[in-house]
Amino acid sequence: MIFPPFLRPGDTVGVVAPASWFPYDELTEGLRILRDDWQLTVIEGASLHAIDGPFAGSDDLRRTDLQRLFDDPTVRAVFAARGGYGCYRIADGLDLRAITAQPKWLVGFSDVTVLLSLFYNHGIGSLHGLMPRQFGQPNRSGSLESLRQWLFGEFPAQYTIPPHPLNRMGQATGPLVGGNLTMIVNSLGTPTDVDFSGIILFLEDIDETLFSLDRMLMQLRRSGRLACLAGLVVGQFTDMRTNVSLPFGKTSFDLIAEAVADYTYPVLFDFPAGHVDYNLTLPIGQSLLLEVKEGGVLRFARE
Repeated sequence: MIFPPFLRPGDTVGVVAPASWFPYDELTEGLRILRDDWQLTVIEGASLHAIDGPFAGSDDLRRTDLQRLFDDPTVRAVFAARGGYGCYRIADGLDLRAITAQPKWLVGFSDVTVLLSLFYNHGIGSLHGLMPRQFGQPNRSGSLESLRQWLFGEFPAQYTIPPHPLNRMGQATGPLVGGNLTMIVNSLGTPTDVDFSGIILFLEDIDETLFSLDRMLMQLRRSGRLACLAGLVVGQFTDMRTNVSLPFGKTSFDLIAEAVADYTYPVLFDFPAGHVDYNLTLPIGQSLLLEVKEGGVLRFARE
């Protein structure tokens, strides 16, 4: 796995909208932080001003926007301005030869998970973390600082997480892979499907029914994906909905614990990453040590 060079003040980065559209003025503070606080030169993609139904421009426009930044040798990092939906439609047309030869950071989460998986399958590390549209939102300072530390090579040696009653004790090593559960399940059998063998899988999601969550977990289980993990890190499952007429009577975490109950690898619940204010940055593709005792530790090796 190749990780890009860390950023330095004066470097050039790109910001694009590879998925859903949003009002451009919601990006004002994020662009200011990149330019003024982090002292980076920013290239803005055409997709930041485009609308095509729910998307930030047509599939061709968004794909071309990303490709231009991927191919530009002066660009050191590419930020997805937001998620939503749309990366899934353009992932297969992207050419990563230039990035494989000269790696650069890709930053995003949620729908961007499909692009993080694409990078992982090409042997390139990326960052599951806060996106520029969110940089200036209230209560995001901790998430923003976490991302800055990873991009500029100041990241912590480990994350330490409080105990959770559903944690399963144990220790495992392996590359960290994953992100949004819906995107991961929808990628099964496609070019952005990943090899689950020996990985530490991270999962999060938002605004799904508990029935949908259970079906996705059962698909991972029935296909053998959950059996071959080295470990599991469960992030935040936000705004999950229950069926009023046929209530599950269980939480998202309960359903996940049941889905992996037959296995022996360590499981860490309630990791602060996903669609929440405190969204710690995670390095997709990096080998790490997962240690679950009373609480839990994700210990990172410095590349």
